[in-house]
Amino acid sequence: MTDQPPPSKRQKREDYRKAHKVEGSAALPKKKFYRQRAHANPFSDHQLTYPASPELMDWASYYPAYIAPPTGLNEPIDHPETRIRPLSRDITVADIGCGFGGLLVALAPKLPDELLLGMEIRTQVTEFVQDRIKALRNQNADSGLYQNIACVRANTMKFLPNFFKKGQLSKIFLCFPDPHFKARKHKARIVSLTLNSEYAFAMKAGGVIYTITDVEDLHKWMVKHLEEHPSFARVGKEEEAEDECVKTMMVETEEGKKVERNKGEKFVACFRRLEDPPWP
Repeated sequence: MTDQPPPSKRQKREDYRKAHKVEGSAALPKKKFYRQRAHANPFSDHQLTYPASPELMDWASYYPAYIAPPTGLNEPIDHPETRIRPLSRDITVADIGCGFGGLLVALAPKLPDELLLGMEIRTQVTEFVQDRIKALRNQNADSGLYQNIACVRANTMKFLPNFFKKGQLSKIFLCFPDPHFKARKHKARIVSLTLNSEYAFAMKAGGVIYTITDVEDLHKWMVKHLEEHPSFARVGKEEEAEDECVKTMMVETEEGKKVERNKGEKFVACFRRLEDPPWP
């Protein structure tokens, strides 16, 4: 009888993730079993699932505690593949490029009346955040904590308007995005004139875009492009310093903690969505 070769590291990771899917598990997932590259190419044709329009996205499995009870006015929408169950409230906070979900988890109890969505392009990182949220919900079943956060795999550079209707969001977080240092890669940065227009479409007047990075050149790039956009104005330093979301963003993201350990500098800038001017 020949000895079976020991399982590969990849097989161990797959076996761990499968075992972690047990319903009701309260054990937090371990990052080492969800290995992924630091960044993904947003221009690649990733195998993504996305709705044709925001009305056709079924959020019920992401926010089961917020499924709206049938009233006759909000019956499920008939669709060839599924019946879409509406939520009792809209998602109003988006963490674009949410990484391993540190900011989502930290903001969940601070924004209990808001639905927060993490959007992440990397497959295994998305899976880690989803498993993390499930475990936290199971740990806090009595209090109902963490029912207001979810994570979806998405490429927001291509499909943001497929998920959010006009004026839906009150907060967008862009935390430690890929700096794309080379000039020919700047078109892949998460802040640009075109993308800023999409953020403006999805945000309601008075909403805020929060940006943070440890790369000063990227910080200046984001400030320049957001200041030049007619739909945004920079928030004053005093107001920014008092914002609880800024305080949380500074210390709770995984990248932020790494910068802290390395004694690096963090650059923050926030921008308010302005009212659209009246039509002439």
